[in-house]
Amino acid sequence: MAFIPTVKRSIVACPLAGLLIGFCLHQFGEDELARSAWAWATLPVLAVLCVEIVIALRRGEFGLDIVAALSMSAALVFGEPLAAIVVALMYAGGQHLEDFAERRARSDMTALLDRAPRSVMRYENGQLCTVATELVLPGDALLIRSGDIIPVDGRVAHGTAVLDMSALTGEALPQRMGEGAVIASGALNRGDAFDLTALRLARDSVYAGIVRLVDAAQKSKAPMARLADRYALAFLVVTLVMAGGAWWLSGDASRAVAVLVVATPCPLLLAVPIALVAGMSRAAKAGILIKSGAALEKLALLRAIVFDKTGTLTSGSAEVVEITPAAGFSANELLRVAASLGQISNHIVSHQLVSEARQRGIELVIPTDVSEAAGEGVTGFVGGKRMIIGKFGFVLKQLRLEQVGGEEPSGLLQIAVAIGQRYAGRIVMSDRLRHGTPDLLHALRENGIVRLILATGDHRAVAETLAAGLDLDAIEADLTPAQKTGVVAAAQRYGPVMMVGDGVNDSPALAAADVGVAMGLSGSAASIETADVVLLVDRLDRLVTALQIAKRSRAIAIQSVVVGIGLSTLGMIAAAFGGLSPVEGALLQEAIDVAVILNALRALGDRHVLGRPLRPQTDDVG
Repeated sequence: MAFIPTVKRSIVACPLAGLLIGFCLHQFGEDELARSAWAWATLPVLAVLCVEIVIALRRGEFGLDIVAALSMSAALVFGEPLAAIVVALMYAGGQHLEDFAERRARSDMTALLDRAPRSVMRYENGQLCTVATELVLPGDALLIRSGDIIPVDGRVAHGTAVLDMSALTGEALPQRMGEGAVIASGALNRGDAFDLTALRLARDSVYAGIVRLVDAAQKSKAPMARLADRYALAFLVVTLVMAGGAWWLSGDASRAVAVLVVATPCPLLLAVPIALVAGMSRAAKAGILIKSGAALEKLALLRAIVFDKTGTLTSGSAEVVEITPAAGFSANELLRVAASLGQISNHIVSHQLVSEARQRGIELVIPTDVSEAAGEGVTGFVGGKRMIIGKFGFVLKQLRLEQVGGEEPSGLLQIAVAIGQRYAGRIVMSDRLRHGTPDLLHALRENGIVRLILATGDHRAVAETLAAGLDLDAIEADLTPAQKTGVVAAAQRYGPVMMVGDGVNDSPALAAADVGVAMGLSGSAASIETADVVLLVDRLDRLVTALQIAKRSRAIAIQSVVVGIGLSTLGMIAAAFGGLSPVEGALLQEAIDVAVILNALRALGDRHVLGRPLRPQTDDVG
């Protein structure tokens, strides 16, 4: 329905000027000149619209713009230039109204794009230089001044970072992070200046990924929005039958014109995209990035959810509770090897191993020839020796051993370590369930979820110990990434399925699910790219918020379409029986359009969702 962008902003001036000139001529008794002015001023709008229709048809798209073109053409052919110019003015003005509504709906998403940092202060040979963000390399020393946006993912090297994460996560309170803390790009420095060591290139950092996702989301077209295209031919046939029938039965061509004018199908064209984009913008404001209108629609229809464990249902901040070295090895040696290898992994357990080693003052070594088996373990060389960390089964397979004494799981997370070709011991860690998880599961069921499943690569004893007392329908453990995909497929017999995960090993399951949800700030790049929804704030209760926003947006879209098309149909019937003149029909249709757009923008509201208040967010769900 969109005009050619460069023309759309100015084309409305033609029918507006023509309408005013025509009315002035009419007041001076120059009726024929007035009619000519109205007709000629209609032609530019009609011409641009016809060009758009031809372009769409060449792409194989049959749209409802054809009805609008027919209504203007018929009004001109049958001597109703005033009706034609009213349709042209309202149609061109509707483009501006639609643009305004979409800009308003996209405002929170666009804000993420507009604030992307373009430059940064970098230390070079003892001097500070301003460089473009894309020139920053891993290991560069950067100065983050007060008021700067963090340009790349990095680690606080000196000073204390006081970060405003509200633009990314919706969190109003600043977060304080000390030396050694890893921070994601996109946050705003609200405190004093501090030094940052870059960990990634700008294009590989969290914020750059978010910007790419937002850009893709703004270009998406939802299935509901495609409804207009799918049923355009049927609607056109019905409109032509009604218009032709009215003309044939009454012998009055103006009735056919009135039917065509009222039939201009803006409610279906405008309501759906505006409501869905408004819902996506509302979600972004709450720290929930929904990549497409299609994903938002699917969110509203979900019936089952599959959760990963580590970093999802759990906080992911597993603490080292015990280190048991084998004979000939020390506890610090095990931790040094595990943390050194863990530096290259995005898995949350690796992050905790690195953090624990740093807290103990253990100096880490940069590993070489590293290979990571997603969800299983990591191999590489540290100090010239081959090292292996990971699940017991993975480590034993690498060592070609069948069993090591005492390796049976105890219900805690255990990391096996091998140095050289010898089993060196284990590191026992304890992960804790996210605070408020039972309430979260209850809220999900209240919002239409009938099946809740835990799917993890950890041992069954670990999973069952952690999930004891939770309202889950099934616990699937000892899973490979491929087997997680099978769990998602099996759950689809209950209806559309959501998969929630944060690691590389979750990516296949995220892709297989109807809606994949990644933990954005703590998750891997692979899971973020694969997922349909990214939680920019590390809080699982935002899943409930996302479901409620999706349900409300979809309901508003459907309501707008049904009411708008219903009113248009009644107007068409009235016009067919002579109850509306062509000019009255045009004015009625545009009044319906305005009402539909304003109703669709209600999806931006956040006070109530589906008629009920949003459940309060706990302070530590993530």
